[in-house]
Amino acid sequence: MAHYSPHAAQSTHGLLPRGFNFWAFQEVGGMKVCLVTGEFPPMEGGVGDYTKELATAMAAQGAEVCVLTSREARGSEFPSFKVFPVVEGWGWRSWGEIVKLIGRERPDVLHIQYQAAAYKMHPAINLLPWRLKLLRSRPLVITTFHDLRVPYLFPKAGILREWVITLMGLGCDAVIVTNVEDLLKLRRRFESCRLLSPPPIHHIPIGSNIKPTPPSGYNRDAWRARWGVAKEDILLCHFGFLNQTKGVEALVKALYWLVEAGYPVKLLMVGGETGSSDPTNLEYARKIKALIEDLGLEERVKWTGYTSPEEVSANLMASDICVLPYRDGVSLRRGSLHAALIHGLPVVSTYPRVPIKELEDGENIKLVPPDSPESIAQAVMELSNKPELRQRLGDGARKLSALFGWEGIAEETLKLYRELA
Repeated sequence: MAHYSPHAAQSTHGLLPRGFNFWAFQEVGGMKVCLVTGEFPPMEGGVGDYTKELATAMAAQGAEVCVLTSREARGSEFPSFKVFPVVEGWGWRSWGEIVKLIGRERPDVLHIQYQAAAYKMHPAINLLPWRLKLLRSRPLVITTFHDLRVPYLFPKAGILREWVITLMGLGCDAVIVTNVEDLLKLRRRFESCRLLSPPPIHHIPIGSNIKPTPPSGYNRDAWRARWGVAKEDILLCHFGFLNQTKGVEALVKALYWLVEAGYPVKLLMVGGETGSSDPTNLEYARKIKALIEDLGLEERVKWTGYTSPEEVSANLMASDICVLPYRDGVSLRRGSLHAALIHGLPVVSTYPRVPIKELEDGENIKLVPPDSPESIAQAVMELSNKPELRQRLGDGARKLSALFGWEGIAEETLKLYRELA
């Protein structure tokens, strides 16, 4: 887990927040943390699931945690932390709800989980750290950038949209990124800023939101049979919502080539199709289903829909190979990748944009070029014909997943909170 600070000699970003309780902050048990997220269960979304896991793990380590989220998440109740589903939309009025909660709960840390789509692409969340600087007494403000996708401002906003992301980070006491590519990108943006002192950047990866815990009485052959998959069939799976970055067109075309080549192959699309946050996913899902129909693959492709985590686990365990052909390259910010790894699945994915030392081609993953149905088909053929290679990749995946447990992620996050004091 990497740490980058533009000012290595100083551990805080400027002065401590006014009213900050230093002594209560020295022990985890005295720490009050408010996690802000645009989506949270029962809403469908990876950032919401991440926040749930992080809150649970931090509470288990003695922190007092609450979650501030959207009204659509009403009904969420967890024994170890409080949930406040009070925000109606994430426009400028959301500031009032957030400030009100800060005044009532008085957290030591306000930790924003940022993904533009989860906040309806509105820039209010980006400017929130600066708004909070006006408070008479405020918590430490930290943002985890789950990606660096830009919000909507106005037509032809251009470079201003990227600047809003940078400005959000500059307003925080520290920022967290979940992958090396975003670390390098955000570092360059901060270093190009001459007017404002940048905060430290920390690299803390995510873990799997899906544990390998299938329903009681799970039987692999019976579970495959419910999807019409025979014991001798090759069951591919894809996990995660459908969007433009997932490269599912290449997977569908690869499936067609495999069928044409005589391979007994089927594809299980695991999980919800579009999620709760990004409306562009709907159009992409229609496009994928139209392609499946055009290629005559309707009987070969099965859709599980949004299910319980236990059923997701069972569907992953029932599969032979997981194919995740991201158009922007494989990344450790992808929860779908972590789910496949922790389930010990041999994974076919795409070359990353920047080297990822943890991913070893041929040892814990099989890498192919993006947007290449032929390469995906060839990789599946190789794995189908070499059970020993499937076993090696699966064993390597499970071993790699041990590096990304939630206990360690929570511990590293709480350690960061303390360091800022």
